[in-house]
Amino acid sequence: MDTNANQQRSIQERLNFGLDVSAQAEAIVMKYFLNDKLQVMLKGDQSPVTVADRGAEEFLRGKIAQEFPDDAIMGEEFGAQDGTSGFRWILDPIDGTKSFIHGVPLFGMLVGLQFEGDCVAGICRIPATNEVVYAHRGGGAWWQRGESEPVPAKVSDTSELSESLFLFTAVEGWQEIDQFELLGEFSAKCRLSRSWGDCYGHILVATGRADLMVDPLLAEWDAAALIPIVEEAGGVFMDWKGESTALGGNGISVNPHLKDAVLAMIQ
Repeated sequence: MDTNANQQRSIQERLNFGLDVSAQAEAIVMKYFLNDKLQVMLKGDQSPVTVADRGAEEFLRGKIAQEFPDDAIMGEEFGAQDGTSGFRWILDPIDGTKSFIHGVPLFGMLVGLQFEGDCVAGICRIPATNEVVYAHRGGGAWWQRGESEPVPAKVSDTSELSESLFLFTAVEGWQEIDQFELLGEFSAKCRLSRSWGDCYGHILVATGRADLMVDPLLAEWDAAALIPIVEEAGGVFMDWKGESTALGGNGISVNPHLKDAVLAMIQ
């Protein structure tokens, strides 16, 4: 078996493992959802975190370290752990913590996988809606709802901004980078705009339910899992410079027909 086939087998093995352990971690998260005894703490940057975030990440890290002890791990809550295999797991146990603590179901769990720096696989679970979308390079993107069989995830074919559904996360992000007027321009040029944000917005693009999602602020642990999902679904994931990267500090998911129009507005 050649090197590329061995690598693909290793990626598929890790994707299957990730789907299994993230389903288990999802149960940890849902134990605290809509729980009026949930305690919310503030991190150094004043963003909220809960025992659900930390408990789910600890669980995932422990399972990964047990199964793939040579893999590196990086998570939002507990930082980086080095590895030697070339593989690196990137974890965001609850993307959309503010939605989670307010009982809003638009939060997700992100598990990304890199090989030698490239984002090669991603899993996004939306626990409260019982959805999972996942992908690996060359294997397509897949969308499973409840106990139904997975179906291919495909972006929309909307070709005009005037016919598009535009999503974003929060007004504050646009204000923080002094681009509040740009948010207004998107809202004016697109048919419909909604703040169905965080990872859920990107997943709506990957599954063809929305046409573009624009995030002015995005961390590596937010983006890493989304890149292979959106791209394998036929879409484009890029930062505001038009590059496919998890390190741009921002991110856009969009169908390919609208890519140039979106970049023209931003640049």
